[in-house]
Amino acid sequence: MVEYDPHRWWSYFHYLKGSMVREIVARVMVCVLWSLGVALFHTHVRSVSIPATVHTLAGISLSLLLVFRTNSSYDRFWEGRKLWGGIVNETRNLARASGVFLQAHPVLYTAILRWTAAFPFASASSLRGKASLGPLAQELPADEVAQVMGAQHVPFAVTRKLSALLDAGRREGRYSEYVQMQLDQNVQLLLDYLGGCERIRKTPIPFAYVMHLRRALLVYCYTLPFALLDALGGLTVLATFCVAYVFFGIEEIGVEIEDPFGHDDNDLPLDLICSTIYANLTAIIPAQPQPQQSPPTT
Repeated sequence: MVEYDPHRWWSYFHYLKGSMVREIVARVMVCVLWSLGVALFHTHVRSVSIPATVHTLAGISLSLLLVFRTNSSYDRFWEGRKLWGGIVNETRNLARASGVFLQAHPVLYTAILRWTAAFPFASASSLRGKASLGPLAQELPADEVAQVMGAQHVPFAVTRKLSALLDAGRREGRYSEYVQMQLDQNVQLLLDYLGGCERIRKTPIPFAYVMHLRRALLVYCYTLPFALLDALGGLTVLATFCVAYVFFGIEEIGVEIEDPFGHDDNDLPLDLICSTIYANLTAIIPAQPQPQQSPPTT
């Protein structure tokens, strides 16, 4: 995600990163070259202008379609952010609540904190089609890491490990079954939030809607010069450039943010969120008791 100050205008005016210029420049330039050819043909060969009425009416409908496309994509982006906000909250809740009962058992509490911190890394990697536990892979037992990484769904395996640790605390008499159920509710919510993210990722905007919008965009932009020739003359090329830049840019923004879990410039900062959770939970890991050394014999 591109960090910026919304109160500053001109400082970012020349930015290419995150502005969709790279993604749409080829399409826009083809429209510009096409409009230049149409204008030259109209000037030097014969008139090819058409009434602008149809384009005026079609432009209104196309604008509404683009607004709906962008709003739908932003709804997915914002829902993804809310779901990851829920993951942040539940990791903290699990760490807070379990710490009340396990402060006297630092080994078990530390294991819960580390596996809890591993869940966001596993979730982010899963949403990106990979499998990873982030820095926790070096801090957890190697055999347990290998078992989790060999699972079909790594985040699900992490939550199973968390549930097993919570059950171990109950079996050791650290808390009752009711408390275990309450603690495990946080684990369940972690899975629920991840399921919501997977729903967004695996349910794209319907194909028919996307293709109809793109076909309408291409037809509109490539026929626009014919409707502008009589009114604008030599400025037809500039007008076509402006319209194509705006319309193709809006459509491409919708494409980029409809799946907000990747590495695009405008996607959610999942790596930063995971690192924040890791820092929050690592900071409260209890100090492990040092084994007492026997005094040297003389």
